[in-house]
Amino acid sequence: MNVSIDPSWKNHLQPEFQKPYFNQLAAFVKQEYQQYTCYPKGSDIFAAFDHCPFSETKVVIIGQDPYHGPNQANGLCFSVKDGIPHPPSLVNIFKEVKVDVEKPYPKSGNLERWAAQGVLLLNATLTVRAHQAGSHQNKGWEQFTDAVIKIISTRQQGIVFLLWGGFAKKKSALIDKTKHHILTSGHPSPLSANRGFWFGNQHFSKTNALLARMDKPLIDW
Repeated sequence: MNVSIDPSWKNHLQPEFQKPYFNQLAAFVKQEYQQYTCYPKGSDIFAAFDHCPFSETKVVIIGQDPYHGPNQANGLCFSVKDGIPHPPSLVNIFKEVKVDVEKPYPKSGNLERWAAQGVLLLNATLTVRAHQAGSHQNKGWEQFTDAVIKIISTRQQGIVFLLWGGFAKKKSALIDKTKHHILTSGHPSPLSANRGFWFGNQHFSKTNALLARMDKPLIDW
């Protein structure tokens, strides 16, 4: 796997790319992509970083796994390509945005527009085999993305972390709470949202309120 990643991130992450676990991970991913259909496409594996340079990162949203259906995953957590039907979690995200910040429900589920404003949409695992959720977990991706979170926590100031669901909430242990802001809630998946753990969390307005306090540009959700 030739690591093609935005230079602003590469400077910070280069030490990770040199570690034995990453070499093993790269070999695993390369073999999987040769043998099976995997998502996202190879050039989109590091898209979250390419669309949101290190110095411009203001908000971090942590997902778990890429979508594993055809043409869905585009390298940004919860995001799908233009013209693709919105998966249930994304539907619930947009419903909360609509109520929270009074934005109309969008036609496209492509969240590149958020990333361009400084929202890092980071999945803990960056690849997946088609139709097999979690198939690339515990192969090294989590070690890499944990390192990403630690680097952001150490080298940045005043980042707003949105941790949705039990898996994401565990990542709070990696974040320096004296320097950053953490908002937690249930996951936007129907299972969690329909039990009252997602809707009404107001994370989008709360994020902008925090950014305003720090004199940072607000996110146009």
